[in-house]
Amino acid sequence: MSTRPSTEIRIPADLLPRDGRFGCGPSKVRPEAVEALAATGRSFLGTSHRQPTVKSVVGRLRAGLADLFGLPDGYQVALGNGGATVFWDIATFALIERRSQHLVFGEFSTKFAAAAAAAPFLDAPDLIESPPGSHPDARAVPGIDLYALTHNETSTGVMMSLGRPPGADPGALVAVDATSGAGGLAFDPAEVDAYYFAPQKCFGSDGGLWAALLSPGAVDRVRRIASSGRWVPASLDLAIALDNSALDQTYNTPALATLWLFADQVGWMLGKGGLGWCAARSSRSAETLYSWASASGYASPYVVKPDARSTVVGTIDLDASVAREADVCAALRANGIVDTESYRKLGRNQLRVGMFPNVDPDDVQALTHCIDYVVERLT
Repeated sequence: MSTRPSTEIRIPADLLPRDGRFGCGPSKVRPEAVEALAATGRSFLGTSHRQPTVKSVVGRLRAGLADLFGLPDGYQVALGNGGATVFWDIATFALIERRSQHLVFGEFSTKFAAAAAAAPFLDAPDLIESPPGSHPDARAVPGIDLYALTHNETSTGVMMSLGRPPGADPGALVAVDATSGAGGLAFDPAEVDAYYFAPQKCFGSDGGLWAALLSPGAVDRVRRIASSGRWVPASLDLAIALDNSALDQTYNTPALATLWLFADQVGWMLGKGGLGWCAARSSRSAETLYSWASASGYASPYVVKPDARSTVVGTIDLDASVAREADVCAALRANGIVDTESYRKLGRNQLRVGMFPNVDPDDVQALTHCIDYVVERLT
């Protein structure tokens, strides 16, 4: 391998993507969305979240999400502060009645399982694990009242289809961590009861907020637990969040820029054709990335099963004898192509590429040419 510092490599301008942001969260924010937020001047930022100016944005966001996902009658859209990490605690308090089952196949699916296992008022969860780079399947178990799935494991680039486990107890809920999949992966909302996510992935906003699409069964569960006498901190009380969401507000003060960008992105998605258009756009990017890696002499898709390869978060292994991830990413970053580093805890010689709807498939194509250019000069 070359001893030349990778940061000295200069990629020709005609090879570079138009936008070099490929992060998996925070993800690329559309420049026009930022400009439109700035154009609100003094009328939005720095105003009260309990007044119509902000509440109208929350109302537009909630209605837009219901439209984008084609929610069946009776489903409710709830919002709150803290992101999906906080929602794991919320679900532990407010959605699991006695015992849950968790599919564990990466960093983030592990965390919800750990939260449920630590709760002293719940029975020990049923864990179904598989190695990183794969996903297990849920199986019906008597006594399980909540099945916890992950639509897209951000740490590994594994996606899975969603559905109710055949033979599950009547009334059992399906809860889905969809933080990096929501808005980029198609699914049937009738197959899930709590589909929750944060807006810093497909929705091109900032973190610190959670959204949840809740079925009538999930809402009934929330109300039943709230009236059972189980102690729940107010900031983690999903019943309080539902009540506030119905008023187009959050329980405590939200980040207004996050709300505005989130709502603007949903409007952009709907204007382009909705969830089907978004999923197809990400799929085009994924086809480009995986086809390039499969044909490469030094790169390969990390996820072995093609139908489990995420179309929103691509993970590509590099042959360490040819190229080191740190060198490749440093060279790309020096040329304005950022956030292609692997997930830190996975510990692989790997690139990770965000392919959310905001990312132009042509920019993914350009990225592959830039990687080839860098690796050729590193070897």
